Amino acid sequence: MRLEDEIMQKKFKSEYHKLLVNIIFTGNWLNGESIKFLKQFGISPQQYNLMRILRGRHPESASITLLTERMLDKMSNASRLVDKLKKKGLVERIECPQDRRQVEVTICDKGLKLLKEIDGFEYENTLKKLSIGEAKQLNLLLDKFRG
Repeated sequence: MRLEDEIMQKKFKSEYHKLLVNIIFTGNWLNGESIKFLKQFGISPQQYNLMRILRGRHPESASITLLTERMLDKMSNASRLVDKLKKKGLVERIECPQDRRQVEVTICDKGLKLLKEIDGFEYENTLKKLSIGEAKQLNLLLDKFRG
């Protein structure tokens, strides 16, 4: 659906202004779709992101600092997310004996199984309205925009 119809706005100051609003609107829309999808698994998009980072490092651990640096949502509190995932039995938090402020995190087997289950649902289906070529082009344009 066209942006104008979605937000009921007929005019924009310029195509750049429309693009800015469209990117923000689409980002929020995608986040909402992620929240709805991941709710059935009992995790948030930020928790999912953190678990995927840990799976990529598995069997090695990751520090809270590394998780924070690699997370998509830079406003997320990685330490708090780790605590929530630990309560669910999805990750393990290991304190350094010499410095209790230093913490290493690893993903548990239960967390790996959950990610495998989520992978089976083809999480990216909402994006398949675009062809592979269009997805590549949009990726290039978004990289150019940020870069």
